[in-house]
Amino acid sequence: MSRHSALKSSARLMLTAVIAALLGGCGFQLRGAPPVSSALEPLAVDCSSQVPDTLCRSLREQLNLGKVRVAPAAEADYILRLKNFERDRRASAITAQAAAAEYTLRHSVDLEVISADRIPMVGTTRLTTSESYRYDETNVLARQREEETLRQQMDDRLAQQVIFRLAPLTPQRIDAIRADYQREQEADAPATGQP
Repeated sequence: MSRHSALKSSARLMLTAVIAALLGGCGFQLRGAPPVSSALEPLAVDCSSQVPDTLCRSLREQLNLGKVRVAPAAEADYILRLKNFERDRRASAITAQAAAAEYTLRHSVDLEVISADRIPMVGTTRLTTSESYRYDETNVLARQREEETLRQQMDDRLAQQVIFRLAPLTPQRIDAIRADYQREQEADAPATGQP
């Protein structure tokens, strides 16, 4: 790669990083993001220790932007749990010299929503996002910055996926889930011999 091409590539990378930082800092939210029903309020957000703070923070910011009242678990009617976070980085393209030319990043997390009385509103669901980027071995610092920026964007996208999973939980849907749960419990009671 010529020096001119390397400088152009670095300049593009820096511009992308600056734009991403500006958009992230101003509370940018994807257009058309569905509102979260007030029926889920107050909502607690419980992130297990392996879930990155950046993902939990992004989710809380998305909820705040949607004007969802977030409370501690002891005071909440519903608890949103994120757990089993996994981060993966793999070479997805190889050069003629057998070096990595492109990497794919993948973030995954499990989501569940339960009511204060332990009724599952959203069963454990795996959410995943991935992103690929070119690897430039001549500019390691820029590559590290690009990867950090991509990781933050991926956390933001996972948070957005969580919001999309919460959107269908309207008061009517919550009542239907509760009724189905009660019917299942009553049907299972004679089979197990419990009243």
